[in-house]
Amino acid sequence: MRLVPVGRLQEGMRIGKKIFNDEGVVLLADGVELTPPLIRRLVELDIGYVHIEDELTEGIRIPEMLHEETRRQALQNIRKNFQRLSETSKIAKGYFHLGKDFTKVLEAILNDVSRQEQPMIMLMDMNTADHYLYKHSLNVCVYTLVLGIAFGYTEQQMTALGLGALLHDIGKTQIPQRVLAKPQKLTEEEYKVMQAHTEIGYKILKDEPNIPLLAAHCAFQHHERLNGSGYPRGVQGKDIHEYAQWVALADSYDAMTSHRVYRPAMLPHQAVEVLYTGSGTLYDQQKLELFRDKVAIYPPGLTVKLSTGETGVVSAIHPSTPHRPIVRVVGDAEGRSLKVPYELDLSRSLSVIITEVDSAAEPAISFEH
Repeated sequence: MRLVPVGRLQEGMRIGKKIFNDEGVVLLADGVELTPPLIRRLVELDIGYVHIEDELTEGIRIPEMLHEETRRQALQNIRKNFQRLSETSKIAKGYFHLGKDFTKVLEAILNDVSRQEQPMIMLMDMNTADHYLYKHSLNVCVYTLVLGIAFGYTEQQMTALGLGALLHDIGKTQIPQRVLAKPQKLTEEEYKVMQAHTEIGYKILKDEPNIPLLAAHCAFQHHERLNGSGYPRGVQGKDIHEYAQWVALADSYDAMTSHRVYRPAMLPHQAVEVLYTGSGTLYDQQKLELFRDKVAIYPPGLTVKLSTGETGVVSAIHPSTPHRPIVRVVGDAEGRSLKVPYELDLSRSLSVIITEVDSAAEPAISFEH
């Protein structure tokens, strides 16, 4: 299968990967043939990309970071608790017993991530139509857990880190929807209201039973930056807890790679490049290097152009060298489709590099569907 921007979908194409809603329920199953009404509906749902099955990319499978049931239960739990919190303004005065629900959810997520031989950060939201806050909370948790495993944290540390990542934006349940969902640039006053979600999140979590205090600090500090340019306190360097620094990386990355009403999603290599502009100033350089090494910057299904002039689709990732994937070459340098596509391992063909990513323009070759 291959990854296709919704704006380039055509009637007759077939869905290659299920599309879910904000409760993890399947909206469109794999194998469904697209019709004009279905394509219009996908546009209305603000889905950026869809995985499509075709003959040239037959056999290319997209790795799943979570089991479908884990995803469904996690999204339902996030939705239930966040909606409950959004309906009250007396957050700091009572316990909501979030620890019990979210610890169970975290265990399932961590089990799924840990079962992978070499966990990698793969895009999770390309085929999801849901409330951004719920999806974002789950994605940031999964990405942060991958980083925590790679860093070598203990089980106890992973619990605090994972809960901090899962609940880092819980304070947004108290931000007015008119600010939270505003498609235009926020005014100075609205931006101050939005910034308050970090302190609100800390207040919600700090006294909750079974929620580690360090998890509350993730909510408090995930917008702080090394050079003091962040919020809410503008602290610098080592005054920002390392858990919050990991969450900050995952949070920024997912925000950039998620499709929003006011801007299209970036692809992984673009988001990593943006993160690197803040190396040593906004983000810790060593943490950023580990993050880069764990991200599949060219995800399976992505159409790419090679330095040979040929066009291909990423078919597999090497965990040790994610920037040098295996590419199924499907078009020659003149843009003609190959009768017999072939696999090119860029980790071995070192003279060949990816020069372009064909994500928004018309494809350089004609795909069958």
